[in-house]
Parts: sequence; structure tokens; C-alpha cells
Amino acid sequence: MTNLDDLPGHLIRRLQQIAVSAFMAETGAAGFELTPVQFAVLAQLSNHPGIDQATLAGLIAYDRVTIGGVISRLEARGLVARRVSPSDRRARILKLTDEGARYLDSVRPSVFETQDVILKELSPEERETFLVLLRKLTDANNELSRAPLRRIVDDTASD
Repeated sequence: MTNLDDLPGHLIRRLQQIAVSAFMAETGAAGFELTPVQFAVLAQLSNHPGIDQATLAGLIAYDRVTIGGVISRLEARGLVARRVSPSDRRARILKLTDEGARYLDSVRPSVFETQDVILKELSPEERETFLVLLRKLTDANNELSRAPLRRIVDDTASD
């Protein structure tokens, strides 16, 4: 008989459930209505204003087909602005609105608190090790994902 608690995939799925639940509880208690994916969108648009939807989907490892719905919900709330790309009419260029930037700044403390809630049973050294191992596994297995992470390559870094 298989013990599910001995299967890393099962434990990772459970931790994901816990992480989402903690995120929703912490941000909700602070008066915010936001999902982890929506937070990722706002954070990446803050870091990369003017990117297109496809690039954004890659940056947050999210399905390109369904990212449009996430953007539509944030746009309806006035947090994100979307416009047709002048160089490619099929592409949509995104940026945070001023309201979106304020909202992101306001929600960040709750998001950071969520991380402490999730990792509360780990010592500082264990947290560091855990994050190193998580990054190692996600980087090594990125291409197994249905929505692989795609980083923006900074061509100016070598100049």
C-alpha cells in the first residue's frame, strides 16, 4: 500500500493548497480581494511595464489562453490598462494603472505575512534551505510544466 505522505508530488500539491488558502486568508483579512495569480500579474507588471500578455504569461508561468481572463478582471477593477500593440495588432500591451500601483503597494505587506504563515514552522536556516531546494526543483523541471516559466533576457547585462 502506498503512503501518500511519502510521495513528494502529493505533499507539493497539499502545500500549494495551503499556500493559496493562507494567501486568501491573509489578504482577505486585510481587506483585499486578490488571488495569488492576480498578485503575480500586478507584481510583474510593476517590474516590466509595457509587456505583452504572452510575455506576462511566461513570466508568471501561467497558461497563455487563460491569462486574458485574469487581465480582464484586473482591468475591470481599474488596476491594469490594456491596449493594442502598435507594432503587432494581435498583441496586447499591459501596464499597471496608478490605482493598480497603489493597490499593489498596499497589499504587499499581507503577501509577505502570508509567506511567514506558510513557513512558520521552519527556522531561518531551514527556510533558506527550503527556498534553495524549491528553486532547484522548479528550475530543473520547468519544461515539464504545461505553462513553463519564461524569463525576460536582459541584453544590456553583458554591456
